[in-house]
Amino acid sequence: MFCYQCEQTAKGTGCTKVGVCGKNEDVASLQDTLIIGLKGVAAYSFHARELGARDEKIDAFMHNALFTTLTNVNFDLNDHVAKALELGEMNLRAMEILDKANVDKFGTPEPTKVSTGLKPGPGIVVTGHDFLDLYELLKQAQPEGVNVYTHGEMLPAHAYPELKKFSNLVGHYGSAWQNQKKEFEEFPGAILGTTNCVLLPKDSYKDRMFTCGIAKLPEVTHIKDRNFKEVIEKAKAMGSLPETEGGTLTTGFHHTPVLSLADKIVEAVKAGKIRHFFLVGGCDGSKSSRSYYTDFVKQVPEDCVVLTLGCGKYRFNHLDLGDIDGIPRLLDMGQCNNAYSAIQVAVALSKAFNCSVNDLPLTLVLSWFEQKAVSILLTLLHLGIKNIRISPSLPAFLTPNVVQVLQQNFDLKPITTPEEDLKEILG
Repeated sequence: MFCYQCEQTAKGTGCTKVGVCGKNEDVASLQDTLIIGLKGVAAYSFHARELGARDEKIDAFMHNALFTTLTNVNFDLNDHVAKALELGEMNLRAMEILDKANVDKFGTPEPTKVSTGLKPGPGIVVTGHDFLDLYELLKQAQPEGVNVYTHGEMLPAHAYPELKKFSNLVGHYGSAWQNQKKEFEEFPGAILGTTNCVLLPKDSYKDRMFTCGIAKLPEVTHIKDRNFKEVIEKAKAMGSLPETEGGTLTTGFHHTPVLSLADKIVEAVKAGKIRHFFLVGGCDGSKSSRSYYTDFVKQVPEDCVVLTLGCGKYRFNHLDLGDIDGIPRLLDMGQCNNAYSAIQVAVALSKAFNCSVNDLPLTLVLSWFEQKAVSILLTLLHLGIKNIRISPSLPAFLTPNVVQVLQQNFDLKPITTPEEDLKEILG
C-alpha cells in the first residue's frame, strides 16, 4: 500500500506513521465504517431506483461522505462521528423509499404461510433480494409451466399480493446464504442469483446457475434485460422435480398488518399478558456461535413476542412459538431492509404508551455480517436507540476508542449467553 502523505510504501494496511496515511486510527476506523455503511445505503437505493424511486438528497450525501474518506481530506474525529450518524439517517430514508416502492408495485404484504416442500414440475430457485427480478421471472415462467421457489431473503416475496397471485410461485427452498453450496447442489432444477449474498458455485451445479442484474459469477451465464428464457429452458430440460412434503414457514408481518393489531397489542401489554418484545434478526453466517440466536429464542418466556427480519431468522423461524390472545409470538417482518417496518412498529408503540422507544419493553438482539447490517446499526444509533446487543462479535474495523464511545453513548453491548442476557434483560 502506498501512503500519499509520507510518500512511501508501507506493509499491511497502514503507513509508517499512525493509522492510515498518518491519520489517527480512530478517524481511519470511522472512515472504514462510512465506506462499509455506504455500501448498504447504495444497495437499498439501487433496489428502490430499479422500481422508479429515487432521492437526490441520498445521492448527494453518498458523494459527500465518500469524498470525506479520501486521503488528506478530513482528519476531524467529531465530524466523522456526525457523518456516520448522518449515514444512519440517510439509510433510514433509503429503506423508507424502498418500502414504499415495493408496496406501490407489489401491494401491501400480508401474513402468509409458505410451503417448504417441492412440487412436481420443472423448477427454478431464486436467491438474493430483488423482487422485480422475481416478478419478471414469474411472468415468463408461468405460461411455460415452470414453478419458482424462493431462497434466502426472497422468502418475504410470498406475502406481496402482486407476487403471490402467480400460481407458479409455489414455495420456499433452503435457508440462508451461507448454505447455498449444499442446498443448490441438492436442488434438481435451475438456479437464479439476483443480488448480493451469492456464493461462487460448485462445479456440480455451475452449468445450471444463472445471474442477473448487478450479480455476476465467473463461468456462469448472465441474464440481460430480465429476459429469462435461458433459465426457463434449462429448468424444462432438467425435467420434473420430485415431490417432497416439507414444512411451513410464515412471513409477511409488515408494519401495516402489525399496526392493525396495535390496540390489541397495547391491551395485552397493559393486562400483563405480553411482558416484553425482542427483535432478533439481521445477517446470518457460518460461525458456530450463531447458534446463540436459536437458543435465545427457544428460551424466550411464553409471555414475550419475537420480531425478526433478515436471513438471521433461519436460525429459528421454523419454531412454533404459538400466540398470545391471537397475536403470533413470532413475527417475520421480511428482508433486512424491513428494519424500517420494525422501526415503525416501535415508534407507534412508543406513542401509544406515551414514552420513548428506549422506555418500551423492547430489546434488540442483532446479528451482523455485511454492509447492510452496518448501515442499519447506524440508523438505529441515529434514532438514539440504546441497549442493542450485537454479535457474534463487534465489527473488527471499530477501534477500542470507537467501541468505548458507542458503549458510553448508546450502551451497545456484545452478547454473552442466552441465559445471562435474558436474565439481565428481564430481571
